[in-house]
Amino acid sequence: MSETEQSTGQSAENPHAATVRKLADAMLRTALVPGAVTVLLGVVVSAVLVGATGAFGAVVGGVVAFGSSLLTIFLMRWTGGLHPMFVMAVALGGYVGKMLVLLIVMTLLGGVDALHPTSLALTMLATIMVWAGAEVVAFRKTKIPTIVPGQ
Repeated sequence: MSETEQSTGQSAENPHAATVRKLADAMLRTALVPGAVTVLLGVVVSAVLVGATGAFGAVVGGVVAFGSSLLTIFLMRWTGGLHPMFVMAVALGGYVGKMLVLLIVMTLLGGVDALHPTSLALTMLATIMVWAGAEVVAFRKTKIPTIVPGQ
């Protein structure tokens, strides 16, 4: 135990973990409202253009997109304290896993008559794109170093 740890009674926190968690929190705060607005717009436009099946498809697409996007934030928080190379491996694996899950979900929902597939797909795509854009904005605004000294 270091002198600092003995005097404060706390263990020193991994600077990389603190940085990743700070970024994950900022990304979540920044992306929630634009993501929800995008889903709401998708539902309204789909309901007006297609009807109830369009609205239901847009809701399902929005839920799938939100789930996918929240999984990214969860993975960031979960792996934040690990070695940066492991974090990169988990990020890549998480990306591939999400794409496979999205492919399976879209395939399974393709034959459901209560869903309008175009409304589902366009709402999901728009939500994921807006969420990703909001994450980029959050990254730029947090002003955290991209290289953490001591790692």
